[in-house]
Amino acid sequence: MTNPAPAPVTKSDLAYAQVRGRVLSGALAPGAVVNQAALAVELGISTTPLREALKRLSAEGLVELGAHRDARVAPLSGEEARDLLEVRRALDPLAAGLAAERRTRADVAEIRRAHDGLRPLGRGASTDDLATHRRFHAAVYRASQNEVLVASLDALWDKSDRYRALALREGRDAAELARRAAEHAALVDLVVEGDAVGASELMRGHVDTSLGARAALRLLGGGR
Repeated sequence: MTNPAPAPVTKSDLAYAQVRGRVLSGALAPGAVVNQAALAVELGISTTPLREALKRLSAEGLVELGAHRDARVAPLSGEEARDLLEVRRALDPLAAGLAAERRTRADVAEIRRAHDGLRPLGRGASTDDLATHRRFHAAVYRASQNEVLVASLDALWDKSDRYRALALREGRDAAELARRAAEHAALVDLVVEGDAVGASELMRGHVDTSLGARAALRLLGGGR
């Protein structure tokens, strides 16, 4: 059986990727009004594919669309950052524990490949760098063999990306980068070894000290 041909990249897909990158980088600031006509010209497309891209970004919580074709970048919210963190504290450890119980050889191979591709998330990290971490965590999520859980965590990741980007502007020191790298390596080992309790506990601590947790703390003025 041959593999299906990859879906063609559309103008809407390209617009989505470019606008999303600008939102995450802060080039399109939180709360900024999006001039769709000007942005379409800048991207070299018509407003129709741009509008389709903005709808996708709206579904991810990154853009707010008005009734009269108005659009603005969704503002950052300490309460949303906290809410995302609370839900991830429950779901990420669950996924890691299930992954340790249910992982297949194919899952292990993908987790290892994703881990090999990880790049440190320090000050100035790009959206591509963020994507390497998403791929790693997504590989762990998929190994849980729970499609509802995977879809939920995927949606949470979409909403959390801007908060990660916010925290990254403050940078991370070498010790923290080394600690995060060690946690990723340990998580791979625990999942491969089938240690569900250990994988869950490690993931809970990983979330508690994540970029999302730092952003929540900052936006709430020191509270959680």
